[in-house]
Amino acid sequence: MNNNDILRRLRYTFDIRDEEMVALFASHNLEVSRSQLQLWLKKEVDPAFENMEDVALATFLNAFIESKRGKKDGPSPVAEKRLNNNIIFRKIRIALSLKDDEILRILALSGRKISKHELSAFFRKPIQPQYRPCQDQILRNFLQGLQTKHRGGKS
Repeated sequence: MNNNDILRRLRYTFDIRDEEMVALFASHNLEVSRSQLQLWLKKEVDPAFENMEDVALATFLNAFIESKRGKKDGPSPVAEKRLNNNIIFRKIRIALSLKDDEILRILALSGRKISKHELSAFFRKPIQPQYRPCQDQILRNFLQGLQTKHRGGKS
């Protein structure tokens, strides 16, 4: 999945307005104009489409965590320069305070069934032998299940 698609899906699922998104970026010291945001939200086939960098999505996800869970004491987390599906999945999980059983139910809403062991492998450190990279389809199913849960399956 690309960063733009993830941003679009989260925006739609949680009904985040442009002004709120710009404020989320600004809360983590990334100035994003509404016009820039609109370029990121366009579909890939649109000639005006602009690819969203990993650091921008990481900044948004860190701000999303704070908006959902509140600001922690101390400095805000630094946005990662490189993202992968495992990091994105973990950040969304943290933002929504999801437990394993809840994630499995969300995945089931999209027709994907995996075991708790498979799920826990996505959240391990890459140096652990049980670590597994999260494939695009798993992340896509998770985001689709979130949409079904929060928006009632509307597209």
